[in-house]
Amino acid sequence: MLPAVIALAATFGYPLIEVARFSFYAGSIQQPVYIGTGNYLELWHDPVFIHSVLNNLKLLTAVPIMTVLAIGIALAINAGYRRMKVYQAIVFLPYVLPATAIGLTFSYLLSQSGIVNTVLHDWHLGGLAHDWLGSAHWAIPTIGAVIIWQQLGFGVVVLTAALLSVPQELVEAARIDGASGWRIQWYILIPHIRRIIWLFVMIEAITMLSAVFTYVFVLTQAGPAYSSSVMEYYIYQNGFQEGAVGLASAAAVVLLGVASVFIVVYLRLRSRSEQAAG
Repeated sequence: MLPAVIALAATFGYPLIEVARFSFYAGSIQQPVYIGTGNYLELWHDPVFIHSVLNNLKLLTAVPIMTVLAIGIALAINAGYRRMKVYQAIVFLPYVLPATAIGLTFSYLLSQSGIVNTVLHDWHLGGLAHDWLGSAHWAIPTIGAVIIWQQLGFGVVVLTAALLSVPQELVEAARIDGASGWRIQWYILIPHIRRIIWLFVMIEAITMLSAVFTYVFVLTQAGPAYSSSVMEYYIYQNGFQEGAVGLASAAAVVLLGVASVFIVVYLRLRSRSEQAAG
């Protein structure tokens, strides 16, 4: 195991220590100036950072929506598995597409003069047309909807696989006792896969906190006026565009701390799931 441990330490451990160290300094990397917790205090008083954190929390609301949709589609596929394989492939397809390509595609579809608004106007539904990406009110919900569309397939495949592991004896016994289809789903199938559901929820929560930069960068560039900025974009802007490495490092430490809470919960749930399976 030693070579793997050394590789992990060199790849992740050292950069992590350096990021934590730089969070206490200001200035350039060549001439850092120690300022203690000054960067963290500046983050606390920076409205752009606070707004970025709130946007990440808003994106978390997409997780329950995505979970409910994934459960519903997985149950439908499981009910007619042989006939629904093609639909499972169609739902999973967006998940394997590059996030950059998805962002570019939706930037054309959802622009103010894009295909979506054009179709709405042609169908005399102009009242539903919005500046989906250029409006401070609609930018974050639109990004959340795109992420749901892209990530939904992962949940469908995972939950469908979990449903296939449910012992058929339980389902047959429930049918003999007169249970209807929705009762079987609600009282047998869903409880049997609840650990997998929670694992999926934790994975997507981590995604919404720390893996949405590409969507924001391609779709809105954090605009308008930083209204769709997220923590990742804030780190990128300060660290690479403005050269405020210390401030960006402090924001990265905060992001890591928040994501670590979900990572710990995910690891605990995964451990319990493996023990139950064993």
